[in-house]
Amino acid sequence: MEEEIRSELNNNNLTDINIDDNKDIESDSSKQPHIPYHKPKRNVAALASLCLISAVIGGLTTVAAVPYIYPTNITSPTQTTNSPFTQVSSVTAPETNFPVAQIAKNAGPAVVGVSNFQTGRGFSGNSSLQQAGSGSGFIINAEKGYIVTNNHVIEGAQKISVSLSDGRTLDAKLVGADPRTDLAVLQISDTTNLTAVTLGDSSKVEVGESVVAIGNPGGDEFARSVTTGVISATNRSINLQGVASYNLIQTDAAINPGNSGGPLVNYQGQVIGINSVKYAVTGFEGMGFAIPISDALPTINQLIDSGVAKHPALLVSTDDQYNSYAKINNKPQGAYIASVSPNGPASKAGIAKGDIITKVNDVQIENSSDLIRELYKKNVGDKVTITYIRDEQTKQVEVTLGELAST
Repeated sequence: MEEEIRSELNNNNLTDINIDDNKDIESDSSKQPHIPYHKPKRNVAALASLCLISAVIGGLTTVAAVPYIYPTNITSPTQTTNSPFTQVSSVTAPETNFPVAQIAKNAGPAVVGVSNFQTGRGFSGNSSLQQAGSGSGFIINAEKGYIVTNNHVIEGAQKISVSLSDGRTLDAKLVGADPRTDLAVLQISDTTNLTAVTLGDSSKVEVGESVVAIGNPGGDEFARSVTTGVISATNRSINLQGVASYNLIQTDAAINPGNSGGPLVNYQGQVIGINSVKYAVTGFEGMGFAIPISDALPTINQLIDSGVAKHPALLVSTDDQYNSYAKINNKPQGAYIASVSPNGPASKAGIAKGDIITKVNDVQIENSSDLIRELYKKNVGDKVTITYIRDEQTKQVEVTLGELAST
């Protein structure tokens, strides 16, 4: 069967995908996986496969210090955890729903603008640091100055600055970034009068629930924007590297370029998501997507603890072009194995190039994104049962998951 598939793939000009263009991001390659978010200041292009535009929702230019954003301060609850900070944990939602104005007043001071500076050539022809893009973020620990944003907001930055609600603009240190989950943590040293957000439990959100998005769309001109809407759907899957590892929250609250990294807040004033992607196709409106905060917390904690995030992995790469072939030829859908890292977990278990993974434990796998999401629910060292097809025969094998770390 492998030869038949490979022949068919070749006939259709399909090639194996290595880690640099692979959606599965399962490899021990030292190279960072390619992120299908556009770099700052580049035109946003529709993705052919999904007609989807990543919001490089942080890839705008020209943002200066964000002036006063709701100067009212609140105190976020403090809980003891094993983390080096204390406020990144879910809290029990109060019964009261606040009006939007109160939510904006409470959560607004914790929302920041994030500016990405890279080397460019000025009018004189000399190289200098210039603002290449901007996005949003939010303070999760006021005492230690930790800020969460999207990786694509700060990707490639040689200098990062953060504009606060009180008008200050401060240099920020990159604590850690993880392209595989599109998350990054920054830190500012001046923690005077900072306010942190209150975190909610995104696993409990319901379709139809009212939400508020706060961020910095369009740069200076539209800073301090508050938009409202509802949760349109949960458990949405988007085939973009980074966010592909999550079941996303869909909302019709306006999310635009510059909103990336900003919070999606429920009517109890709690952050339930990180705004990251917008579906931008002619004829479609009100389709934004946020990373669920409860799913993001393990990676955020890892980045703060050690500066890197470690994910469970089979250490394989996949090729979703197989699925087009499978549909045409009435073959089973799955994650087609394009390559296997030598001595990796999959290799040791006997999985080989050309196999099609169809299940992880009892969960059906229809493409590489399904595989990523299911594996990322596990821990390094966990044992999972992999069901795969080889030569039209279904096989099962137990695999001990390895480790895939951001760099």
